Amino acid sequence: MRFTFFRRPFVWALFLIVPLMVSCGSSTGAVASTSCEQAAAPCLQGKASVLISTDKGDITLVVDGDAAPITAGNFVDLVRRGVYDDTQFHRVVREPVPFVIQGGDPQSSDRSTLTSQLGTGGFVDPDTGQERKIPLEVKFKGEETPRYNRITSNPSELADLELSHDRGAVAMARSQAPDSASAQFYVALRPLPELDGRYAVFGQVTDGLEVVDAIRQGDRIKKASLKTP
Repeated sequence: MRFTFFRRPFVWALFLIVPLMVSCGSSTGAVASTSCEQAAAPCLQGKASVLISTDKGDITLVVDGDAAPITAGNFVDLVRRGVYDDTQFHRVVREPVPFVIQGGDPQSSDRSTLTSQLGTGGFVDPDTGQERKIPLEVKFKGEETPRYNRITSNPSELADLELSHDRGAVAMARSQAPDSASAQFYVALRPLPELDGRYAVFGQVTDGLEVVDAIRQGDRIKKASLKTP
């Protein structure tokens, strides 16, 4: 790796999407970029492996900088900074069907943070004093660069996504604004094609899916770290 630095969905599917969209509070921050050259976060070239140690065991995921350079680079940068250490999985949706586990709110590392506040935080860059926001980034097969800043819902286009919401997919949570992702991420507990083109997938769990299945709301990430080849 190198740094340069949704036929019509069921009603329950719509219901499940809503919590994810509102779980990441919006706040005033830096304007999201539209390319790696303008990115507020380092871009990732190639792939990187990340080890997430949790209360329930270890999860290994591979983030893909070829398909999602800004999103993957932002995540790896936050891992390097220790932003995810001791943070909480504040949202776990398993009923009426498995949906996602979500974590990565930096303020959840403070044990005094009210439960009602979890899911509203993002990463505040100490260099700027502003919350870092990254653009919605979606890459299609046959296209040189990802598309930014807009939701894609055309079924014929979605069939050509480089990264989809398969079971174990890792993606960025955000508010209703497409370019509002910051630090919070989620792991899909089953295939979620209704989210394709709407949220930025940037990686995949490669080991530890049984741990993902065991995570419950309130469990914590003990430490997130880059794995060496």
